[in-house]
Amino acid sequence: MHPIRTSLSLMALLALAACQKSEPAKQTEADQARAVRIVTVEARPITGALAASGDMIAREEAAVLPEVNGYRVARVLADVGDYVRAGQTLVQLDPTLISSQVAQAEAIAAQAEANALQAEDQANRVRDLDGQGVLSQEQIEQRRLQARAARAQARAQAANFRDLKTRSAKLAVTAPVSGLILERNVRPGDLSAGGANPWFRMARDGQVELAADLSEDDLARVRPGQSATVTLPSGANVQGQVRLISPQINPQTRLGRVRVLLPVRQDVRVGGFARAVFMDASGVVLTVPETAIRYDADGASLMVLGANNRVKRVLIQAGQRGSGLVQIVKGPPAGSRVVANAAALMLDGDLVRPVEGAAPGPAPKAAAAKQ
Repeated sequence: MHPIRTSLSLMALLALAACQKSEPAKQTEADQARAVRIVTVEARPITGALAASGDMIAREEAAVLPEVNGYRVARVLADVGDYVRAGQTLVQLDPTLISSQVAQAEAIAAQAEANALQAEDQANRVRDLDGQGVLSQEQIEQRRLQARAARAQARAQAANFRDLKTRSAKLAVTAPVSGLILERNVRPGDLSAGGANPWFRMARDGQVELAADLSEDDLARVRPGQSATVTLPSGANVQGQVRLISPQINPQTRLGRVRVLLPVRQDVRVGGFARAVFMDASGVVLTVPETAIRYDADGASLMVLGANNRVKRVLIQAGQRGSGLVQIVKGPPAGSRVVANAAALMLDGDLVRPVEGAAPGPAPKAAAAKQ
């Protein structure tokens, strides 16, 4: 064979062998599956901010009413917004009518006391004359009876005098407790009458509370003595403290009430609307990491891993947040395995390679170059 022709044939065979050696091997779908980190939907303690809104109310209200009827208001000595002390006079009633009655009752009581003393003196004189014939027994008993009757009359007049003195003292309508006056419903010239509306409404000691309604689940996350940051209508923030948690749930609304005691300040006003944030609220709920939730136009969702290692998008309803976790109010049950990183773009039915723990990163450059 010609040498040149032999060389060409050898070169062709070598080239064909090189092409066959460089052809890549075919990869299966399992080989191409993306490795993703998987987490489990499970009950975990979640700690974070819990918010609630409500009205500001007096911790304890006190009503001021007149205790005597039929007297005109002479002076009103307090107004809305005043802070008054227990026993301080708020309204002075006109004493003209009762002053003469008190003086008359005093005189009658003094006269009755004198009559009683005289009758008792007469009775004492015949104390040792029983059966001696100096006076008949009937006369002796009569003096004793007159002394007892006179003493009873003196007590009755004295009681009437004390009653009128008490009524006279009640003409000064006083504050039953110390506190802030919230409402005034009395004017000079008004007539005192029982059963009417309170003349004053007071917040005892000026203390105001935020009454906020929480769901049954959220109610379990707060406790008496817990601190809360309350935002007032003015935008100012004050620190409050949970004083009372309602022992019952409203059967219609399924809500319970929490009362947060607020500091005594001028901008903390009864009737205002405020919002409380309980920073250290905690509880055990069904959760997933925040990174596992995807948000789009359809709402929040999770990529749930099936038994065949294929993912499926499931819409969820998210609840409270905290500690890097999000509560699952509605969604896959406990024990479901979901993709930990929602930023990984995947579609329904994608095959993945589940990895527990940290998701694998790219291969180091040195290793790649070596290969």
